[in-house]
Amino acid sequence: MPRKKQIPKFKNEDEERAFWEAHDSTEYVDWTKGKRVTLSNLKPSTNADECQS
Repeated sequence: MPRKKQIPKFKNEDEERAFWEAHDSTEYVDWTKGKRVTLSNLKPSTNADECQS
């Protein structure tokens, strides 16, 4: 399997979001090694403003 590209460092979340909108994650992440996780401490938001970016 070819070597994966290194994920760049981002200055902020907006820069990271723009990067992933323009790039395919399969070039950077080996998803065959991914593991399922449970985030049991997450609570649903009751404020619609909190759900929007």
